[in-house]
Amino acid sequence: MTAMLDLGPAAQRLADLLDAIPDEQLTAPTPCAKYTLGDLLDHVDGLSRAFLIAARKTPLSEGSQPPSPDASRLGADWRTRIPEQLTTLAEAWRDPAAWEGMTEVGGVTMPASMIGRVGLNELTIHGWDIARATGQPFTADVQTLEGCREFVEPLSAPGQAPARQGIFGPAVDVPSDAPLLDRIVALTGRDPAWAAA
Repeated sequence: MTAMLDLGPAAQRLADLLDAIPDEQLTAPTPCAKYTLGDLLDHVDGLSRAFLIAARKTPLSEGSQPPSPDASRLGADWRTRIPEQLTTLAEAWRDPAAWEGMTEVGGVTMPASMIGRVGLNELTIHGWDIARATGQPFTADVQTLEGCREFVEPLSAPGQAPARQGIFGPAVDVPSDAPLLDRIVALTGRDPAWAAA
């Protein structure tokens, strides 16, 4: 039996951040150097649909490669649409069948159990990104953080640079006794001390 993880807490934390974001903040920088806040929200919009499709193992009519994040696609209803999609996504991954067999996301086919862990990491790290970009607090429960750690640590082992390429930047050095969230963020190539100007 494949070990399941609950994506619900990470999805809810991410959704809770969105209502406090004013439109004028959409051009703000984020810890993802290539993305404005609006671009990052468009990425979250896309990933919330992509990981739902992956959980249900339904084919993509529009193709498997996600478009580059673009704030201009957000639309006026993003503050309600994205949280609803995140809730649906989390519910889909509560079905044991979602974690079985193979599935696809972003043009990559992998065991569904791995895709679910990628999804948990995406929700958590981009939740942190959005919180930092908007000056909001961010916390994550231990189960979520351990699930993320189990995913990112192997990608940071010696010799794993090729596997990280296109996923994470170079890991950032932090003290070994830093909080678990900071260590995970650093392993994804982000500076835990990053703050909006």
